[in-house]
Amino acid sequence: MVPSTSPVHPVDPALQESIAHISNQFAIEGEFIEGEEIESGHINSTYRATFESTSGARQRYILQRINEKVFKNPVAVMRNVECVTRHINWKVLRVKKDLGGQTLSLYPGRGGRSWVVGPNGGIWRCYNSIEGCVTYDIIENTRQAYQAARAFGSFQDLVSDLPASEIEETIPDFHHTRKRFQRLMRVADADPHGRAGSVGPELDFVRQREKDVDVIIDLLATHSIPTRITHNDTKINNVMIDTDTDEAVCVIDLDTVMPGASLYDFGDLVRTATSPAAEDERDLSKVAMQMPMFEALVDGYLDASDDFLNDAEIEHLAFSGKLITFETGMRFLTDFLEGDGYFKIHREGHNLDRCRTQFKLVAEIERQQEAMEKFVRKVRRGKR
Repeated sequence: MVPSTSPVHPVDPALQESIAHISNQFAIEGEFIEGEEIESGHINSTYRATFESTSGARQRYILQRINEKVFKNPVAVMRNVECVTRHINWKVLRVKKDLGGQTLSLYPGRGGRSWVVGPNGGIWRCYNSIEGCVTYDIIENTRQAYQAARAFGSFQDLVSDLPASEIEETIPDFHHTRKRFQRLMRVADADPHGRAGSVGPELDFVRQREKDVDVIIDLLATHSIPTRITHNDTKINNVMIDTDTDEAVCVIDLDTVMPGASLYDFGDLVRTATSPAAEDERDLSKVAMQMPMFEALVDGYLDASDDFLNDAEIEHLAFSGKLITFETGMRFLTDFLEGDGYFKIHREGHNLDRCRTQFKLVAEIERQQEAMEKFVRKVRRGKR
């Protein structure tokens, strides 16, 4: 369980030329030196470009091509990212309210837009490279869990005064768990790749928990909880951690920023931070819901967000971890049954391995849910 800056690989001459061509379309000072591929995330293609200024100083930039199979309207994605980064940077400059002094910024492309079209098509964008930081696929200790939760809570706080109407829903029904459930059942019945026979226990696991899928949807529909601008992909490795201070510096990967529920964000934190096992761990005996990690998440998240969360949001923090883990497992299972067309895979049965890990964590959360809810109430009393 070690920090990672994501594996970086050299690229062939043709791709090197493409990276140079794309990066030179952005407002970057200096001369292109080299490009490298960053193995990061399941969705987009990510590269790092190094430029050298006339003084000899070198600086690195992050280039990404948006996956148009996942994001059907990549320009809308870019409008959302631009809106959120602009607002956060404005807020940081205005009130000096940030985490570690670094924020995610877009570089303008040729023509003044925040994106450009690559030589082979596709929408590309350029970010500043957050230096001196690492990300964690698996959290090592409760301090890191606290920092990550505080980072996402602070992100929600920073955008809490940005009207949700200014952000587009780029992936319709992204966290509509009822529709995720229904789609899985349809795919299982159709069985397009002849795989349903191998996942009987997993499908039974899903059917037994159908009652859970409507809980947050109903809270939103009845206005018991508000619609907020949320990150919607609060994996631990989407927080940059300073290597010297071990403190959160910046939240990254804003493609799924959309109107939603704060509970979706906290739930994904629970999913990705409380188990010592990797998301695709095959040895399910390693999967556990570590109560000290959950407690650190609650402390960090409420330290940053307690002022604007309402009672219903706080009361469902523990449940949200179970629901989002369950939903994510359904998504992996659906993709496995559909032929692995959404998430990147690196081995046969990779999405099924991911699904099984999620479902094991759901069971672990269920076993400790009462204690989790009790701890949330205790922290809440201490802050009010």
